[in-house]
Amino acid sequence: MNISRFLWDAAANSQRGLPVLSFPAAQKLGVDIEQLVKTAGLQARAMEVIARETDILAAVSLMDLSVEAEAFGAKVNFSKNEIPAIVGQLVSYEEEARALQIPSLDAGRARVCVEGVRQAKGLIDKKPLLAGIIGPFSLAGRLMDVTESMYICYDEPDTVHIVLEKATEYLIQYGTAMKEAGADGILMAEPLTGILNPEMAAEFSVPYVKRIIDALQDREFGIVYHNCGGSVPRMLDEIFSQNAVAYHFGNAVRMEEILAAAPADVLCMGNVDPASQFAQGTPESVYAATRELIEKCGKYRNFIPSSGCDIPAHSKWENIEAFFKALKD
Repeated sequence: MNISRFLWDAAANSQRGLPVLSFPAAQKLGVDIEQLVKTAGLQARAMEVIARETDILAAVSLMDLSVEAEAFGAKVNFSKNEIPAIVGQLVSYEEEARALQIPSLDAGRARVCVEGVRQAKGLIDKKPLLAGIIGPFSLAGRLMDVTESMYICYDEPDTVHIVLEKATEYLIQYGTAMKEAGADGILMAEPLTGILNPEMAAEFSVPYVKRIIDALQDREFGIVYHNCGGSVPRMLDEIFSQNAVAYHFGNAVRMEEILAAAPADVLCMGNVDPASQFAQGTPESVYAATRELIEKCGKYRNFIPSSGCDIPAHSKWENIEAFFKALKD
């Protein structure tokens, strides 16, 4: 499938949306989050149930941003009710960065996620499937500790680049496996870049993201880039230079301002608040927020309505249904 053409055709119809919707499927399946992230068959069923029971444009695999860091050896904290989280610091100085080994796809749960995508493609025949992976700087930040990574960028930039080189090589391998498993594209989450300034983003994220896109993207397979940081409006030129098929933005920015600044041939998605609306809101408030988003952004032909980020696992299904009802109405 030509995912770029598919998404542009969808953008012409504001009744269709592509929220980042995966973990709430656990409610439908009657399983906990730890079971879901560790079992390929459950992940496949999660994608299928969302594709079947909602009007989502494409199925999206789990946005579990611990998978890649775990493969490198980072410690993961699993929970029955929350998505996995990386704890501790694997790399803190240059010698540790140089010693860091690029893992095989057999390390950690990468093969589980790839197999989940493979099985899901056998269950979903009417919608494309986007495989979720982390972005290179966000992966490096989890290996170096998110807070400490900012200091390392200033004090030891060479260390950061060493980690980024290895993260990028691994992500190309992982993305290739997703592609071979049948995914139609990738949703790459690079949220940590959103706290950088444009100069730092141009050094520590953009060239590595672009290398991954250049390695994986072709006529039939595309990368959707996600960045939910508040500094995004100041780095749009850098972001759009990456040549992704589409760009997904969080609710920390005004979507109408992003669209006003974006070239007409750049496809943008966003950005109903996943926390205050999908997780904590009511069907009425989600409906109103979605309608407001469409009223402000629906005039742009390069816009697809979405959530601002990954929808939390405990979000009420009535709220999710209200999002799609607002689009339909």
